Amino acid sequence: MRAWRWGAGIAIALACAPIALAAKKAEPEPIGGGGAIPVRHTVLPKSASQGALVLGVTHPAAIVEYAGRTLRVTPYGSFVFGIGRDAVGPAVLRIKQPASGWIEHRLDVVPRQWPVEHIRGVPPRTVDPPPEIAARIAREQAAVAAVRGRDDARSDFVADFIWPVQGRISGRFGSARSYNGKPGTPHSGTDVAAATGTPLRAPAAGLISFANADLYLTGGTLVLDHGHGVSSTFLHLSRIDVRVGQAVKQGDLLGEIGATGRATGPHMHWGLNWFEVRLDPQLLAPPMPAAATAPQRAVKAD
Repeated sequence: MRAWRWGAGIAIALACAPIALAAKKAEPEPIGGGGAIPVRHTVLPKSASQGALVLGVTHPAAIVEYAGRTLRVTPYGSFVFGIGRDAVGPAVLRIKQPASGWIEHRLDVVPRQWPVEHIRGVPPRTVDPPPEIAARIAREQAAVAAVRGRDDARSDFVADFIWPVQGRISGRFGSARSYNGKPGTPHSGTDVAAATGTPLRAPAAGLISFANADLYLTGGTLVLDHGHGVSSTFLHLSRIDVRVGQAVKQGDLLGEIGATGRATGPHMHWGLNWFEVRLDPQLLAPPMPAAATAPQRAVKAD
């Protein structure tokens, strides 16, 4: 049975639907049998936007290098990598197949405009924490960063992603932010306005790699590992219903939305990472249904 699937979300991530379809047709079979190993056609998009998760297909026994990493390749020849928010082109991959030398592949990086968001009413101790709190924040953030370094062989990321919560998109990935008038780091995910207690569901299958109900900045925090360095992070949860090491399927209940940690109102924060590279989850999800985007009283902030 084949594990590779190209869907609408993947076409968006590739920034070119025809390329996605071509890649599906070019999908290699798993390695098997004997005889000479042929050279396979490598399929990649010609360009990808800042913040995109990019998928490609090559020979299943190929060596793929990008940004100082050797990428994991599935038995079907698929691999994945991320284009950071501030990346400038071209993105350069080096691929060596068993019957060829190194070949360099270049992707144009499409720049995006990043608006500025001003977040007011944030608790001052979360903006300018005292030394003991700053030390706690550093420890907690290091723990989350550590699980994002996983490189599991699972390829749950190839499925079409769904929205973990439906509603009005109230915060977008990459926005420059200020908190109580003080400049902060760019927004690392996508926010959806939702009431406290709204169920949070898995956008794709994966393994729970981190779960903590009380981090100082992010409150109830979950990390869901989708394999090959791709992970989803959910912040400010009021309840967590899964445990570390638990495998979940797409649509499974993970917990409930809240406003814990540095938040001025209840909302879903969904972050997407490829290892340490922060990506835009909205590029993977389908268009939000119009009925779900009606104005709500719930607000976001993180």
